[in-house]
This record gives sequence, C-alpha cells and structure tokens, in this order.
Amino acid sequence: MSNRVLIIGASRGLGLGLAKAFHAQGWSVTATVRDRQKAGELAATGVELQTVDIDQLDSVEALAGQLAGRQFEVIFINAGVAGPSHHNPSQASETEIGQLFLTNAFAPVRLAERLLPQLADKGTLVFMSSILGSIAMGAGNGMPIYGASKAALNHLVRGMYKGMAESGITFLLMHPGWVKTEMGGPEAPLDVPTSAQGMVEQITRTLGQGGLSFLDYQGKPLPW
Repeated sequence: MSNRVLIIGASRGLGLGLAKAFHAQGWSVTATVRDRQKAGELAATGVELQTVDIDQLDSVEALAGQLAGRQFEVIFINAGVAGPSHHNPSQASETEIGQLFLTNAFAPVRLAERLLPQLADKGTLVFMSSILGSIAMGAGNGMPIYGASKAALNHLVRGMYKGMAESGITFLLMHPGWVKTEMGGPEAPLDVPTSAQGMVEQITRTLGQGGLSFLDYQGKPLPW
C-alpha cells in the first residue's frame, strides 16, 4: 500500500507542484482547492480533489467530515497569501493585517489541530513557512509583514509541538526557496518542480523520526 499525503492548497504554484511530485513518487495524493472550477490542471493529474477554505470554520468542519475515518502519513498545509502588494506595515489596514495573519499563521495551525485524527500514527505535519519568517535571517530582507506572519506561524507550530512532543508526530516547517511563482516572481532562481521535488525528498527522509525541524527544500536547517 502506498503512502498517503493530504496537501492543503494545491490549485497552482507550489501546491500543484507538490501534488505532482508526490504523485510521481507513487504516493496516494489527496489535494484541496478553494474553487473546483480553478482546479483543471490539478484534476488532470489524477489526484483526489477536496475543497476547503482554511479561513472558514464551517469549511474546515466539512473537510474533516469528508475525511472522517481516513488517515494520511503526511498532511502538508501549503495554503497562504502574500498580503498587500505594498508590503508596508505603516500602510497596511487592520483588515489586511488581520487577513494575512489569519490565513498564514492561525488558520493553518487550527486546521492541523482539527485534522489530527486524520494523521497516521507517527505521521508528519508539514507547514509551508519561509526564510522570511526566520527572525535571525529574514528580518530586513523585504516583505516585512509577510515575514512577520510566517514568524507567527513558526511560533505557533513550535507551541503545538511542545504540547505534543511525546506523540511521535514529526513537525516540519519548510522554506521552499525563492521560486518562480505568482508570489516569487519571474526573477526567482528556482522553478516549481525543483523546489517541490526537494521538499518531497526532505519529507520522505524524515518520516517516522518525530521532532520539530525548520528546513529549506535542500534539507538545510534554518535558524528561528
């Protein structure tokens, strides 16, 4: 029986790349989108589709209901947003800040907690983070409010891990590199397949190990 992965947020970019990379490695892939009408390329890969808006509690509950009784060796929460295009803390509205931190920090952890029954014994929880969320390395390198939202995600995941350290679950926060996506832009040095394949390799390498790591797509540990 093949390993099973649930990818949250896979309609395009890195999420779509991850679905393709896991599928190519023989994994059984279930992937979520917010809008099935925008999932044409993902649907063409042959993976199982589900829908969820991680910001909406009723949508999260509906997904949990759809997946009841099923388990996955890996749950990868990729969904996230870049935030306002100006990336300026002094210009950002309360609504923009609230939406950014909800989608990038609080909603992923809330969803992970709700889906714990769907995680196989000694399974792996993966969250898409960023080097910009590293206070040691990311601060001052652009996109400050986006970076702050990822630092908040890192903080919350560390807290979740400390409360479950004896569970045997592996917690991974992953930096995909600077990738040619809608967020990364055309000047980025990495393409999606290279980043996605690297992340799949790191996840596969850490299966069943337990613990908490903050890694890039090549397996390099990153400072908090």
